[in-house]
Amino acid sequence: MAAIISDKFRIFNARQFLESLSEGPNDTSDERTRMYFFVGRPQRWDAYVEIFNQNTIAFEDGEEIYTGASYATATFKATIRAANDGALLLFNVFPTVNSVPGAGAILKGYFGGVDTGAQATAGVYRYATEDAPPVPLDNQKEKFDIYDDLIAAKRITSDYARPVIRRYNSDFVVNPKFDMWKPDYSATPAGGGQVGKQAATGATSISESKFYLMNSNYEVFKCLYNGESQANPDGQNVTYEPKTTPSAGQGTYSALTGLFTEDLDGPYIWKYMYTIPTDDVLRFLSTDFMPIVLPSNASRQATEALAVNGSINAAVINNFGSGFTSSTFWAPIIGDGTGGKVKINASAGAMTTVEIITPGSGYTYASIPLVDGTGSGATAYGLFTNEDLTTAATGLTLQGNIDPIISPQGGHGFDFEVELNAKRVMTNIRLAYAEGAGDFPVDNDFRRIGILANPFNKGTTDFATSDTLSGIYAVKINGATADFAIDERITQTVTGGVAEGKVVSWTLDSGSENSGVLKYIQSPEYHKNNGVVRAFESNASNPITGAISLASGTVDTTNNSSLLGITFTAGLATPEIENNSGEIIYVENRRLITRAADQIEDIKLVIEFWFNYS
Repeated sequence: MAAIISDKFRIFNARQFLESLSEGPNDTSDERTRMYFFVGRPQRWDAYVEIFNQNTIAFEDGEEIYTGASYATATFKATIRAANDGALLLFNVFPTVNSVPGAGAILKGYFGGVDTGAQATAGVYRYATEDAPPVPLDNQKEKFDIYDDLIAAKRITSDYARPVIRRYNSDFVVNPKFDMWKPDYSATPAGGGQVGKQAATGATSISESKFYLMNSNYEVFKCLYNGESQANPDGQNVTYEPKTTPSAGQGTYSALTGLFTEDLDGPYIWKYMYTIPTDDVLRFLSTDFMPIVLPSNASRQATEALAVNGSINAAVINNFGSGFTSSTFWAPIIGDGTGGKVKINASAGAMTTVEIITPGSGYTYASIPLVDGTGSGATAYGLFTNEDLTTAATGLTLQGNIDPIISPQGGHGFDFEVELNAKRVMTNIRLAYAEGAGDFPVDNDFRRIGILANPFNKGTTDFATSDTLSGIYAVKINGATADFAIDERITQTVTGGVAEGKVVSWTLDSGSENSGVLKYIQSPEYHKNNGVVRAFESNASNPITGAISLASGTVDTTNNSSLLGITFTAGLATPEIENNSGEIIYVENRRLITRAADQIEDIKLVIEFWFNYS
């Protein structure tokens, strides 16, 4: 079965993503999508193996595990970073990074040259290191895991998102030649059955061709003609940089048509599209991508106003032909449109140049017959010796071919996203210091970023609409005996067992040396106690203790204030996001990004919309 998912599908999805950010009558309406950029995963990346059927001897941090008859002949070995309830975190995996324990294999403890006696059955295994984060999984368990170590989220509004396209600069050393816009580029399949049409740079589709550029003034131009002809089937190199204010002798720009034409020694014709404003340059211009401006942009609106549906702004001489007199001819463009007309120069029996005199409108197909002229004006057909198409050229026996290039649907500049193939969206998020009054801690790092759609406020089914949201737990501490260490395990004796967590941030109160806010995460992978992740309690009698720092402090059970972006009740605070609410539509695992109190992270995230058909 022959089928295709077109680039228009991808462009449609990108456009829907952007439109969803502002749809509906208000911020809480069902039509609108509330997108949040999130950061998470403060803990390091290690290999993870689920264990069950463990015997009575515990695995210990720092010892090794292996599978097989003996340590010497083992096909899988690793060192335990942390032994948790039901899982082990591993590093130094041997003999290769591709070694796996195998589901159902027996894991054996090994330390000091001998077996420790600890044994368990291996379950799910994922390899990871700080330099090789794991590929995200698209399943429900992964979603739950992401929420468990989500640090904070920041709202993505239409101000922080743009459609983007590949960036091509007017650097004529790197980019000496550009493709011209054509409606019929296509591939030649390896198996035959079709002969395609390539662009000057070898592209086989308009989406992959290099037919526009950004100049040194951040003006974007689209190439309508690149010198392609029978003599130069692959076009010619650029001579001058297109500009709306060109230097003398380097080209001519017409504000009436939006066209830049190189002077006599250069063949290129460019269509001015828009100018990228300074704010968009700072937010959305990257090494590889450049933005398309908003519909409200004045330069875009001016270009849209000039668009003519079915116009013809360029023509290619595929065959110079024969039988011509050294003269100048005019010819109407024939097809289902009207008003198109060209000027043809001929010398030594062949055509030399063709120039669009009027682009016409309404064409979906077109041709320029090289025959004796008949009729006149609106009924003209063939070649004429005057521009008014009233004096027919007769007695001609000509060969040759001119291909008129029909504009995209709606005309050049009618639909920027479709014309320039904007199948990607860039979001630009700036995390400035302790963003959100402290929702984004500055004393830890993160290893995961993503986009979350339509989360709820904690404890409700109301859509979250705040600019920033905290995703972590916190406790107000009094009388800390020392500073808690970032990333250390903390514990508290609670009803039914022990509460465990991992420190994300420790911030002393202003002027205090032993009281502050302790932020932490809790994850079933790391913090189960007898099979349950237990909540820390508002209990001044049972201190919270750090495993590395040995710091110990009590809960300030009388604190009901707002501190560092979160609200405490009896000394405890929960995430502002309802756990597992909304949908995670994008996630990226990466190497650590370290934060600092005097640092701003400028994160440009490019999302490409595609569809895998099978």
